[in-house]
Amino acid sequence: MTITVDIRPEVQAELARRAAFRGSAIENYAARLLEEAVHLPAETSANSEKRKREGRKSLVEVCAMVRGLTDDVDFSRNPSTDRPVDL
Repeated sequence: MTITVDIRPEVQAELARRAAFRGSAIENYAARLLEEAVHLPAETSANSEKRKREGRKSLVEVCAMVRGLTDDVDFSRNPSTDRPVDL
């Protein structure tokens, strides 16, 4: 769907600045803002496939890659409380 929205030049400049900060095109950033405003998930299967083709990963995908790497590491500490403490 295509929507034409008339906005003030300063609003367009701010949208462009924020989109550039996120590395996104202004059209995609504005569409994401509209989707968030109506509480729909911004990630569609088409967007997910495009992101995968570009080699980008979501935080969930990155965390899944490192899951289990520290399973054999012991992060416990010595529970001994009989050592002297200088206060």
